[in-house]
Amino acid sequence: MRISERRSVRLGLIGLLVALLVGAGIAFADDIPFLAGGTRYTGLFAEAAGLRTGDPVEVAGVNVGRVESVALDRNQVRVAFRVHDTWVGDRSTASIRIRTTLGAKHLALDPLGNADQDPDQDFPRERTVTPLDVTAAFNQLSDTVGQIDTAKLAQSFQTLSDTFSGTAGNVRGTLTGLSALSKAISDRDTQLSSLLGNAKQVAQTLAQDAETIQKLIDDGGRLLSELQARRDAIAALLKGTRELSEQLSGLVSDNKAQLGPTLAALDEVTDVLQANRDKLTEALKLAGPYYRLVGNTLGSGRWLDTYLCGLIPDEKNSGSCLPARPGGK
Repeated sequence: MRISERRSVRLGLIGLLVALLVGAGIAFADDIPFLAGGTRYTGLFAEAAGLRTGDPVEVAGVNVGRVESVALDRNQVRVAFRVHDTWVGDRSTASIRIRTTLGAKHLALDPLGNADQDPDQDFPRERTVTPLDVTAAFNQLSDTVGQIDTAKLAQSFQTLSDTFSGTAGNVRGTLTGLSALSKAISDRDTQLSSLLGNAKQVAQTLAQDAETIQKLIDDGGRLLSELQARRDAIAALLKGTRELSEQLSGLVSDNKAQLGPTLAALDEVTDVLQANRDKLTEALKLAGPYYRLVGNTLGSGRWLDTYLCGLIPDEKNSGSCLPARPGGK
């Protein structure tokens, strides 16, 4: 291989490597610190509360960044997030909030303070808030109720009611009410357990299919927005259809005297054609051979071919000038 060819191969490999690096930089620009831009902050939270990497960071409902990492730090959670073109003060608060009814989360910032927040210092626990997870609450409630022995609970309340039966009326009435309440709960133990179990299953199903349901809701919103945008066009179409029907009604009314006899005559023509359908069919069958013979007569050129029968006696014709039938008979 010559030196020039080696140099061309080397330059081609270098160009390919540079192109790959540029493509990777464009694809993962948000994950590269010196290319991502914005400012990176961290905060300490009591729990993750379902927050995930990639969830949005919002200020007053406006998306200003995203969560970069959620990691366990001893008995707390450290959340790293990056914001763009947003001022964050030294008294700002960060809270994990529920973004949708299906459990999707986002990180909400409330910029407060007189000075800038130091990116190297964490948001302390005093300035971070985590929400109540309804799914976890339902699961915990279902498990707690399942562990309660309602029969023993009712027996305990009944014993307390009997023990304080000789006390003042208010105390005795309170304990009697508690006993009746515990008895009602005991009688409905199976139904309550089934209800809470179903609620737990529904909450888990919604949590698992949150993205699909959220996409369905978003698509429904886009459809409604498109219908809203096309509302004027649909209204104009309906108005035009109504005006067209009015014009047609007026046209029919104005020409009723002419249209009536015309339609009646058309009905008569249809009746005649229907009555002579068999004759018309037979005529069309005979017209085919006739026009074929006419075509044969005029097909040789701009003249007529004629045939004279009987001019010269022929034993085969036997004096008959009838044309030969199909098949030579």
